[in-house]
Amino acid sequence: MDIRPLTENFAVSPQVDIEHMKEIAGSGFRSVICNRPDGEDVDQPDFLAVEYAAQANGLEIRWIPVAGGAFSEGALSEFRAALDEMPKPILAYCRSGTRCTMLWSIVEHGRLDDVEIIERAAKAGYDMSGLVQQLNRS
Repeated sequence: MDIRPLTENFAVSPQVDIEHMKEIAGSGFRSVICNRPDGEDVDQPDFLAVEYAAQANGLEIRWIPVAGGAFSEGALSEFRAALDEMPKPILAYCRSGTRCTMLWSIVEHGRLDDVEIIERAAKAGYDMSGLVQQLNRS
């Protein structure tokens, strides 16, 4: 697994498998957010299988699928609520971790300083500078 912390209570990861849920729980995570729609890749486990494995390992889990970088207001609202409500620490995953980092950056914009968002994302291997610039223009 490739877990990349953005804060002490939130990390992102590329695709996790069902068998990773025990390791995720054992690493101290209490919640998981899946940002992948089912069927995005042929070898990707369906969310229901991931949900079952997460719950079997004592993890709370939410599915907030986002396809192709289309961040609807509904998905952003659900993501914000998940960050606020779910037991921490939280691990969010998607195909590469980028989508989760983008969602986090968008919902934290205005809560955290722009430089902090960019630096935290960069430390985890993601460039959010262009996204932050776009958020400041809107």
